[in-house]
Amino acid sequence: MKKKVILQFNPKLSLNPEGKHVRDGLSTALLTGNNLWISCDERTYIERLTQQPDGSYADHKSYNLEDFLNLPVKGASEIDIEGMGIADNYLWIMGSHSLKRAKPKRHQSIQKQVQKLATVKNDPNRYLLARIPILQDAETGEYTLHREAEDPNQPGHLLRAAQFRGDTQSSVLTEVLQHDEHIAPFMGIPGKDNGFDVEGLAIYGKRIFIGLRGPVLRGWAIVLEIEAEEDEEGKLDLKELENGKVYKKHFLNLRGKGIRELRFFGRDIYLLAGPTMDLDGVIAIYRWPNAVGQEEQVLHHNELERLLEVPHGTGEDTGKDKAEGLAVLDEHHVLVVFDSPTDERKTGEEAVWADVLRVVP
Repeated sequence: MKKKVILQFNPKLSLNPEGKHVRDGLSTALLTGNNLWISCDERTYIERLTQQPDGSYADHKSYNLEDFLNLPVKGASEIDIEGMGIADNYLWIMGSHSLKRAKPKRHQSIQKQVQKLATVKNDPNRYLLARIPILQDAETGEYTLHREAEDPNQPGHLLRAAQFRGDTQSSVLTEVLQHDEHIAPFMGIPGKDNGFDVEGLAIYGKRIFIGLRGPVLRGWAIVLEIEAEEDEEGKLDLKELENGKVYKKHFLNLRGKGIRELRFFGRDIYLLAGPTMDLDGVIAIYRWPNAVGQEEQVLHHNELERLLEVPHGTGEDTGKDKAEGLAVLDEHHVLVVFDSPTDERKTGEEAVWADVLRVVP
C-alpha cells in the first residue's frame, strides 16, 4: 500500500552553486517529531521541513554545516551526505567517503569521453563523520541545531559539535579499513564501480551503524559498527569494542544489493537496499531483527525479512526515481525520498512527492 506526501522547498534556499535544486538529489531522510531532515548529495547543507496540518512538509529551513563544523574545504566542495542519525541530543552526519569516476557527456568528443572514464577523483569533504547538538524547543516543538548547547538531560554538561579525525584524502575510519581483509581491496575503487561507498547511518545508544552501498561481496552487503570517543581537543576517535578492534563487520545476504539507508525501529533495523553499481534494478526494504548487542553477524537471505519492493524508474525513465532516503513514520509506515525524480514526481517549480509505504500489515 502506497500513498504520497508533498515536500515543499523555499526557492531562495534550494540551489547549489551549480544551480541544481535540492529536490533533484535527495539522499537521506530522518524524522524528529514534526521535522523532516533531508539532504542533497551535492551540497554542504542539510534541510529541515516541518509537517503541515494537511500532512505535507514545508516551512523549509536550511543549515550550512560550515557554521557548525570545521570542513576540510570551505565553499563549494560537496560533502556527498549519505547518512544521518540521531541519539542523545546529537544529529550525526556522514559523507560517502567514496571516490568518483568522471562521467562522459554525449556532446564531448570520443577522445574526451574516453579520458573522462579514466579520471578518478575525490571531493575533500566526503570524509566527514560528525555530530551536531540538536535540541527541541519546548514552546514551538521545533528541533534546531547548535554549535554548543547545554545538555537538557545533564545540567552542567555541554553538548558540542565534533567530528572524527580526517583530512581531504581520508578519515580515521578509512585509514583503519585500508588494512581490512574484506574491504581494503576496494578502497581505491570509485563508489559506483562497487568500490567503498557509505550510504546509510543509524545510531543506537552509543553505537554507530554504517551501511555500505559497496563493496558487495558475492551478493553480501556490509554494515560496519563503531563507537566514538572524544579526546581532550574535542576531536572524535574510534573506541575499542568488545571484540578488541575499533569496528565490527556484519554481512547481510541481500542477493547482490548494496545498502542505501539504515533506520532503527526498536532494536530492529529497516534496510533500504538497491544496486551497488550505476544501473537500474530492484530496490527493496528489509528488516534486520535484533540488530544490536550482537557479535559480528552473518545473516543469510532467509534470516532477513523482505518487506516490499520500492518502485524505480524504468524504460524512458531509466536512471530516475532512485530511492535513497528512508524515515520511519510510525510502527506501520515509512517515508521514502528519491534521487533524480521523474517529471511526474515533481510538482510546480519547488516541490516533489515522497512515498509513504506500509511495511507492517
